[in-house]
This record gives sequence, structure tokens and C-alpha cells, in this order.
Amino acid sequence: MRLSWFSRSVRIGLCCCGLLSLLACQQAVIESPQPTVESEVPAPPPRDASDEFFDNGVIPQLKIELKESQAKKLREDARRYAKCKLIETTTDGETTYTDVAIKLKGAAGSFREFDDRPAFTLNMHKHEKDQTFHAMEKFHLNNSVQDESYLCEWLCSDLCRDAKVPATRVTHARVWLNDRDLGLYVLKEGFDQPFLKRHFGDATGNFYDGGFVQDIDVDLEKDSGQGPDDHSDLRALQAACLEPDPEQRWPAIEERLDVDAFVSFMALELMTCHWDGYTPNKNNYRIYFEPPNGKARFLPHGMDQMFGDPGFPILEYFEPMVAGAVMHNSEWRTRYRERVAELLPLFESKRLHDRLDVALARLQPIVTSMGEEFANAHADRVRELKERIAAREPNLREQLQNGDPTPLEFEGDKPIELADWFPAQETDDTKVEEVEIDGQKRYSIQVGDSGQCVASWRRKVLLAKGRYRIESRMRTEAVEPQEDEQGTGAGLRISGGKRDNKLSGDSDWQMVSHEFEVLEGVRDVILVAELRATRGRMWIEPVSRLVRLAAE
Repeated sequence: MRLSWFSRSVRIGLCCCGLLSLLACQQAVIESPQPTVESEVPAPPPRDASDEFFDNGVIPQLKIELKESQAKKLREDARRYAKCKLIETTTDGETTYTDVAIKLKGAAGSFREFDDRPAFTLNMHKHEKDQTFHAMEKFHLNNSVQDESYLCEWLCSDLCRDAKVPATRVTHARVWLNDRDLGLYVLKEGFDQPFLKRHFGDATGNFYDGGFVQDIDVDLEKDSGQGPDDHSDLRALQAACLEPDPEQRWPAIEERLDVDAFVSFMALELMTCHWDGYTPNKNNYRIYFEPPNGKARFLPHGMDQMFGDPGFPILEYFEPMVAGAVMHNSEWRTRYRERVAELLPLFESKRLHDRLDVALARLQPIVTSMGEEFANAHADRVRELKERIAAREPNLREQLQNGDPTPLEFEGDKPIELADWFPAQETDDTKVEEVEIDGQKRYSIQVGDSGQCVASWRRKVLLAKGRYRIESRMRTEAVEPQEDEQGTGAGLRISGGKRDNKLSGDSDWQMVSHEFEVLEGVRDVILVAELRATRGRMWIEPVSRLVRLAAE
């Protein structure tokens, strides 16, 4: 199920920003005529067969042939490689590749079984070390079930490279699986050794797959690299982002992250409305620790659901760890705003529409050959994509001109009431719901049959520097607390922090409070009313109070 970017936000970032100075500089940067280029991008390598393949506009016909024994392997274990023969037909003739490794790909929304219309990863290099497909060791065939225009990945890949953000190249193919015509596919370059050498000059660094909705605080799968296998590079970046003291946090991050490159990566994700990317949703990304400095470079992936919401926010504080840390540094946030302004010319609607028209002319013979119904539906989806693109560029300008979000304003020591909390849970069978007791709404968390419960109700609030206290009324029934470094039983804290308060067993309604400090000029805080238990239930009144104890 697709969730909004806001409902996914369950952690805090750390930052400060100077709103007036940003607004003062913004008018100048919006008028910048051309986007700037990253200063340390290596010189492009000599052209190879892959350049010719992606540049010439020819759409190949690809026939994948599997013996029944190999097809059975993919039916039983879609993620494990089987062997196939690949036959490519173009205007230049036919080429056959043997012993090609093939597996199915796709996440929750795009995965299809072998006997449906699956997406594929083809590894030319796995069994035949000298074999490549137009100089590529690996490539993907995406079924584009979430993008019926078949153009989002192609267009946004080009946009990324225009902005000097490394991204895999994209074209199209007509695909057959044995004797089944699967139709039009998006053909995408793989993140292989030639790709890394092309963009970074050195492919020996550790290269990680971000996985499915995972941040850098988990042991991401290492795809390649000659660095340590203990994830120490990821742990060092994680520790830098979570350093509580801002004066130590910023230099620690700069030592482990190419901040300028990340600012560009983040700008492209948000400007293209990549709601399922790293910045909004800790998904669809890769990380390369680039030699020799070992700094992290984030790379975009899964750009098939783009420009969905022309009003998608670009100045909010998003959840994922690295994005949150960078956006909460006032200098880097200014740099980010400037970068968005510099990139605006790339999003001029006529420019993008003209690019789409070139691709459409190339695709039209195949689209027409697939029947009137498909052709009409495809034309409708392309028209809708163009409409969303046309609406996006003026919205980007409007968001920049409107300025940054402002922190909550207090009237002296008067508390502010906070309603509209949202649920979050780490344990699947925990019951997190709104209930009615004696005609009044309450928030409830109940331990499920597994006997493991980590769940909460949360409220996001932007605060200025100072000390605060959050107060909530809670009640528990038969709660057996679960020991955890962040807290025990029922209680209150802020996301990323720990708590001393605790309710367990049976307790009547009582006020629970938690004090915390914002050290930065502005900080996006997520308040957490939670239950960590192996048994029992808790209730929370739906309106809590936030008190400012001291301002700075």
C-alpha cells in the first residue's frame, strides 16, 4: 500500500537554518540561467559499445529462452539465478548469448511471478567472464507495471546525468520469454563494475544495495568492493549522523559523506517527486564509498513513479538518517536551496516535453504493433505525465519563494495542545488503533499473540532552540514491560532519544512527562508515546501538551 511521505516519517532529523538569510539570497539564485556542475566529477572514460547502444535509439527485440529445468528454478526461487539463452535482434542482425544468468526482480508493487509478466535481472558476466551485453556485465528488464507511460525511468535518468548525479542509463526493448510475447519493457543498465569505473574512475570501493525501505542503520547487502566486510563504513556514517552534539556532528558527517554530491542527489529526488526514493522513504538507493577518500555517494534507483504529485514538498524535514542530518545543517540547507534553484532550468516543461516527444517517436512503431487498446492507453498515460511535468516547474519556484517551514510559536510559558498523532509499529501483530471509551476518543496499543510489542503514537513538530516538556495522560492494563535501551513498558520520549519514565502492570489514568532539549537553531522533533512490552495494553489521551521551559 502506498503511504504518504508524511505518514512514513517516524524519526527526527537534526538541524538549524537562518530563514531570513535564505530568503534574502533566494531571489538571486532563482534567476541563475544554467545549473552548475559538480566540480570533482572525473573526466568521462573513452566511449565503448554501451554508449553506442544507448545513444543510437534502436530498440532491440530480446528473446529469452530457458529450458524447463531452469524455468522450474525460477518458479521455485525467483531471486536465485538460473541459466538462459538470450537472442538479440536489431536492424544489424541477430546476436546470441549463451549461459546468461537470469533471475526475477521487483519489490512489493512491481514483482510478478515467472508465468505472469516478470521483470528480470540478466548477468552476462556470472558464468562467462568475457561475455557482456554491449559492454555491460549486468542489465535489467523492467515490466513498468507502475509506469504505463514507460518513460519515467528514462526521463529521470537523463535528468540525473544532466545534473551530474550518477545514474544508470535507460532505453527500451520488446521482450519474449520462450514463446510468450511479454511486450514493451524498460531496459536499464546495471550497477556493475563498468558503471562504477565510468562515473568514479575506481570501482574498488564498497558498493551497497539499500534494500527495501531500509536506512543505513541496518547491515545493507554489499554488492561489490574490496573494503572491509564488517559494514564499518556504514556504521561510521550512521554514528556521525546520530552524534548528539551539532558541533561534533557536522565535521564527522563531512569526513564520511560527499555533502555536495548528496545535496544534488537529494535535490533531484525531491524535484522529480521521487516519493519512494531515499530522501522521503529510505528506499530505492545505492551507496558507493568512493576511493580514495572513502566518502559515501548516494545513487538513485527505482525511478518509475515520478512526477506523481506536482506539489510534492522540497523543503520539509524528511525521516531518513542522512537526509535528515544534512537538511538540518543551516549551511548545507542553504546550499540545497541554491542547488534546487540552479537546477530549475532543467525542469522547464517545454524542454522535458521535447525530450519525451523524441522518445515517443522512437517507441511509436512498437506501441502501434501492440494493438489499438495498448496504444490508446499509452497515449493517455504520456499525456498525463506531460500535464504533471507542466505543473511541477512553477510549483518548484513557488516553494522556493515561500521559504522554509517555521518553528512552533509559544506565548510565554503557555502550553500548546497537540492532537492528530499518527501510528507506527515495528511488530506486525500489535494492535494500534483509535478507540472510543465512554464516548471519548482514545489512542490504544495492545500486544499481539507473538508476545512482542514495539509500537507507538507519534506527533511531528518543528521547534526552535530551547528546553521543552511533553505531557500526556496514559493508562495501562496488565503490561509486562520489555527491557530496551530506549525505554521500558509504556512511556514518552522523542524519536532517537531515551526515556526514564515508565508505566507497567495496571495503572489508572495519570500524567506522564518527558523533558528534552533542542540544541540546534531549528529541529524537527517526533514525539513518541509508546509501548514496549510482552503483554498488556495501554491507552493515551488524544491531546497532549507541549511546554517550553526555556528559550534561547
